[in-house]
Amino acid sequence: MNGTPLSRRHFLGAAATVPLAATGALALGAGTARAATDSAYVMCYFTESPNMLAANYGLHLAVSTDGLQWTPLNQNAPVATPTAGSLGLRDPFILRKQDGTFVVLATDLYGTDWTYVSQYIHVWDSTDLRTFTGYRRMKLHDMDTHAWAPEAFWDAGRGTYGVIYSAVNDSGHNVIMINYTADFITAGDPQVFFDPGYDVIDGDLAVGVSGVNYLYFKKNSTLVGARSTSLDPGSFTEFSTAVSHNGTEAPTLVKSLTSSSTWYLWGDTWDPNGVFYAWQTSALSAGTWTALDQKTYTQPLNSKHCGIQPITSTEYANLVAKWGTPTWNRLKSYNYPARYVRHSNFVGRIDPYAFDPYTDGMWTLVPGLADSSGVSFQSVNYPTRYLRHYNYQLELDENDSTTAFAQDATFYRTAGLADSSWSSFRSYNNPTRYIRHSNYVLRIDPISTSTDQADATFYVGY
Repeated sequence: MNGTPLSRRHFLGAAATVPLAATGALALGAGTARAATDSAYVMCYFTESPNMLAANYGLHLAVSTDGLQWTPLNQNAPVATPTAGSLGLRDPFILRKQDGTFVVLATDLYGTDWTYVSQYIHVWDSTDLRTFTGYRRMKLHDMDTHAWAPEAFWDAGRGTYGVIYSAVNDSGHNVIMINYTADFITAGDPQVFFDPGYDVIDGDLAVGVSGVNYLYFKKNSTLVGARSTSLDPGSFTEFSTAVSHNGTEAPTLVKSLTSSSTWYLWGDTWDPNGVFYAWQTSALSAGTWTALDQKTYTQPLNSKHCGIQPITSTEYANLVAKWGTPTWNRLKSYNYPARYVRHSNFVGRIDPYAFDPYTDGMWTLVPGLADSSGVSFQSVNYPTRYLRHYNYQLELDENDSTTAFAQDATFYRTAGLADSSWSSFRSYNNPTRYIRHSNYVLRIDPISTSTDQADATFYVGY
């Protein structure tokens, strides 16, 4: 749900979402709907930033071929927006249904008004995630409490879908509830799905993994797993080691499409910074996770509380063709992968993600002003300004159309000096010098040591 931590309010939602084993795409168990050739992923999310400049409570999509590096679609703008209830969503989730089409669920909440109570969730149908039809709200209960962080799965034993969500029931604390539905239009009576006797939110399921079902959830700002050999309400028992990164929620389980045993666990910080962290395991049954190096994954800009669903290569291509990829880039530091290139007071530097104005870290990589085979970095929020070196330090300056400016603002993109799969940038008019950071400030320097090489290496992504 991505909001205040449980210590600051009695109820709190956060939707987990998984690429859903349950949805079928992730789980390899019987009774799941799985595309025959899943080879990529789609992520759904909403957006916020530290000062809420990026706050947008519509449905956003991004795609990935490995489930780790993500490309936002539609310029990171929403592809659908609720038209009823609060007129906003949080915690979206995508399920591939048994017929191969998709259903999208989301919390009915605009912004961070935690006093707003809705017993409904937003629902859309989609054949291909390029069009969204049949928008409606589905009522889940009559209790005086929320219905947050919805996720759905196919229950083969019952021959119907289950919708799990966070709510406060008669116990007085947050539990994971469930309603069964055949059509995502009307829901059966609410039942308690998981109540270990303490606050739990953000349930995320992986169904039918070697005969076992796994439920991950938020407990005391950590991510914890429970498991059961059935999908019956009340059958799950906690078993895993807790993982966290300074307060984490919204667990999302993702099965690798290239390794039969590898799983990833995504988590989101509860505050508006919305920094995602990821862990990996080679056996979901072990219940232990190893934190991934942030160099290995990049979340979509300003994304919050995601859901991830496997898709086919055709679906991936069709999504990109429909919504387009960003016309801008972000640059991540190699040896400080929590930091991104940005301008601040017109000085080039690397700062921790997330920051506002978030547009300070967005760049249009244009043909080099002095040599079109090179590259120049045009600011997105100051489009008449470019990164250029002045006394070897990088500044964001107005293009005065002089030869000197064009040369100072032109760089040659090369294979990363510390990692050839990343990038480094050599100065046009000082060809022995490369862009690097020093005390987090960008400058051009000669590169000789391994530290210099790491300082001069960047990931060009989104």
